[in-house]
Order: sequence, then structure tokens, then C-alpha cells
Amino acid sequence: MKKLVGLLATAAAAAAFAATAWSAEVKVGLSSEPTAMDPHYHNIGPNNMLSTAVFDRLVAQDEKQNKKPGLAESWTQLAPNVWEFKLRKGVKWHDGSPFTAADVKFTMERAGNVPNSPSSFKLFTGVLSEVEVVDDHTVRMKTKDAFPLMPDYMSVIIIVSKKHGEGATTNDYNSGKAMIGTGPFKFVEWVKGDRMVYTKNPDYWGPKPEWDKVTVKPVADNAARVAALLAGDVDLIDFPSPSDIPNLKKNANISLAQVQSNRLIYLHYDTNRDKSPFIFDKSGKQLEKNPLKDVNVRKAMSLSINRKAIAERIMEGLAVPSGQLMPPEVLGAVPDLKPDPFDLNRAKKLLKDAGWGDGFKITIHGPNNRYINDEKVTQAVAQMLTRAGIQTDVVTMPSGPFFSKGSALEFSLLLVGWSSGTGEPSDPLRALVSTYNKETGLGATNRGRYSNPALDKTIADSLKAPSREEWVRLSQEATKVAMADYGIIPLYFQVNVWAMRKGLDYVARADEYTQIQDIRSKK
Repeated sequence: MKKLVGLLATAAAAAAFAATAWSAEVKVGLSSEPTAMDPHYHNIGPNNMLSTAVFDRLVAQDEKQNKKPGLAESWTQLAPNVWEFKLRKGVKWHDGSPFTAADVKFTMERAGNVPNSPSSFKLFTGVLSEVEVVDDHTVRMKTKDAFPLMPDYMSVIIIVSKKHGEGATTNDYNSGKAMIGTGPFKFVEWVKGDRMVYTKNPDYWGPKPEWDKVTVKPVADNAARVAALLAGDVDLIDFPSPSDIPNLKKNANISLAQVQSNRLIYLHYDTNRDKSPFIFDKSGKQLEKNPLKDVNVRKAMSLSINRKAIAERIMEGLAVPSGQLMPPEVLGAVPDLKPDPFDLNRAKKLLKDAGWGDGFKITIHGPNNRYINDEKVTQAVAQMLTRAGIQTDVVTMPSGPFFSKGSALEFSLLLVGWSSGTGEPSDPLRALVSTYNKETGLGATNRGRYSNPALDKTIADSLKAPSREEWVRLSQEATKVAMADYGIIPLYFQVNVWAMRKGLDYVARADEYTQIQDIRSKK
């Protein structure tokens, strides 16, 4: 009888798929929810990707993060420290008012100065010394020194309306009051924890979106997200669990899209405080001396991690082991920099030589709903560190409190991820391993407060490089310094998968964004 019921359920699901005629609405199930609608509040993937539905950037990115015209039709480097952007004419905000250079200038003044930002865009706007409005459709970006990456940096900053943004708070964007963009969709509502709703902007200057309405639903649980897709409650989902993919591939009513992303999963740790909150001796007494300040201890931790086993067994092939911040084929990364090998004996020897032969205790914190199999990977890392002699306890939690506590430096060791918004290495170099500086935005996501003055100088020199070629050389040098000093421990790059109902099409993106304006029906 149970078998018959199962067969009937399967047949009913297949019939539902077959009977579906695409309507003017598409529903999307996402693994993560934004922390705000304000496009400048928090430099984090879920926020950034959905912002592109309502707003635009001066420089757009294709699915491989190659740069292309956005609100700026062209850009020219007039001098080593001056870039000129020619703005697209005829672009209207959703209220019908014209987009002009004044909006760009206002945006650059606002983006890095949003109160209480957990991860500020000052990382990008901080390089600017002046934004000059030449005329309504010409802007000049000036920096103190030479700067070769201006188009890359302008590809991550969402342009907002001066008219609706002046005096607007993050809550004004969350409520929709200030959510007036130039993008392909208009914002309708955000019911936190339940849905985000968008309607088509028929006057969009670029490729018109196909759907009259898009509803985005946050569904953190992997199984629930897949179940929602199979039941027809949503039409497309991101990041199904690796264990679900074989069955999804066999389902004639489902199609998949996948790509290796630049999303690095890595370990960040407290290398700053002498007394760290979650580091203890074997008896449970908090240590007065922080072992993570010793590079040999950090190296031992890296050598104790079997990245290949994590990629093959836990991630079921949806991961590529890494030894640096960006995939080696990316311009500015180091082509031949390999991941540390798994060498447990050498790890134990390094710990012994560093004076920690008897080991110590530590707690690793991680999210349980942000990255693919994040809780399982956190557990695996803990087991591997424990085998090396570092007794490791695990605490995981939803991404909201995890990132809040991590930004407040409440952890000693944490598993976290980073995806380069610019598609090049200066983004993670400046955000993750630069010395924290609230004024400049450097180290904005340096949750371990790692600091290396020699590295800071190399990064700064790279950003003042007189040519793209010199920037590549210095960027590679900075990456080598950061990795040799174990500013972080890189683990792997995610391979991201999208699953959708047959008849839909989505091009997998290296930045792992689900851009709802790019969801199309197959013709």
C-alpha cells in the first residue's frame, strides 16, 4: 500500500509539472535572506545580488564577472589617478525622474557611511579623493595616487537616487520608501522571513525582464528547498544539497545549472588578542597566551585539514581545494600556488616545536544555513584539528546571529566564506587580511584582526600600480605573503548548482548570485 501511495504521489507531481503553463510570475527559493534592503548597509552576497533587481551599477558584470557597460556606457583613464565615466542617457528612476551624475556623486558619498554597517562599502569608496560632476552625464573619479582598478570597484557599488536617498535610513529602504531604482524590477515588499516581491519595470533601459512578478522566498533548509521545487511551490532554487543532486539529475522535470564559483570557504581566527574567549587548556581553564598568534600553530592547523576528503566526501565533489584567496586562473591570483597537503605527522611536530605538544582546547563557530553543507564541514574540520592534538568543540547557528557575533569579535575560530564582488584578488586581500581600519574600510571583514604591516604595504602598493601588469605582479606577491603567514586558512571554492523546473533557463554565475532578472523561459 505504501508503495502504491508513493507511486501515486510521484505520478501526481509529474502531472503537475506537465500541466504547468508558464504564467507571468516566477517564484524563487533562496538559501539565504538579505540582512537589509538598503543596498549599502551590508556588503554580503544575498544583499548584493537582490539589489541588482531594483538598482544598477555604473559597471555591470557578466556571469564570469567580466566587466561590461551598466549605467556608464564607457570609461576612460585620463591620468593615473583620474577616471572618467560617460553615463547612459535617457535612464529614468522608477518614479520617472531622470538619472544624472548627481546621483552618482551622492551614492559615492553615502555607500561607505551607512550607520551600523556590519561590512562597509568604504572598502571601495575609500579609494576616492573626489567625485567631480562634469555635466549631467559625465563623472570623474579621482584618487590620491594612481589606481588601476576603478572599473572593477565601480562594478560593486549600487547607484541610488539622490532624491530618495538624502536623509533616508536603512529602515526607509527596508520599508520600501527609498527603494526607487533604475533597475529591471520595482520593489513591492519585504516580509522578513517569508518573502520579497518585485514587479516588472516596463520602462527599463536594458533587456526587459520576462516576468511581470517575481516572489523570492527564503528557505534555509536544503531539504525543504528541494521539496518546495518538486512540489511546484517554487520554480527555481539555489544550492541544493550535494546529496540531492543525483536524484535531481534523474528527474525529467528538473534541469540544473552549475559552475565553480569564487566563493572561498576558509577559517578565520583570532590572531590579535593575548587572551581569546574560546581558547582553553586541557582542564578547561582559559589560556592567558593565545597559541594562534604563532604562525607555526596556524600552519599546523592547515596541514591537519584534509581538503581533498572534505571536497570528495562531505561536499560530494562540489568543491575545489584551495591554497589562496581566488581561483588560480583569475587575473592577479597566483597560478601555481597549491593547497597545503594533508600531513598529520608534520602538523603534530609543528605544534610540539611551538610548545603546544600537549595541545589545547578551542571552539570553532560556524553557520548552519549559509553555505553548502556548512555545518557538516565545520564538524569535519573540528574532527581533523582534534586528531592533530587541538581538541575542538563545535557551535553552529543561523547566519544572522553568526555574522553579528563574528563581526563583534566574539569568536576565536570560525568557518566562513567570501566571494569577491569585483572578481579579482584585491577584494579579499583588502577585506579579509588587511589590518582593520574603520576610517578607510580596510579589514572590514577581518574577523580575526590579523595584522601584517609588510602585507599592508604590498597591498597598498598594488593599488597604486601605474599599470595593470604591475598590479598583477604586486597582487600575486601580496597573496603569497598572506598565505605564507596564514592570515587565514583557505579550504575550498564551492561549486554552485541551481535547480529549476523544466522550461526555465538560468546561466550559472561565478559570483554565485541568483539574479532574478536573468531567469528566462526556454524558447
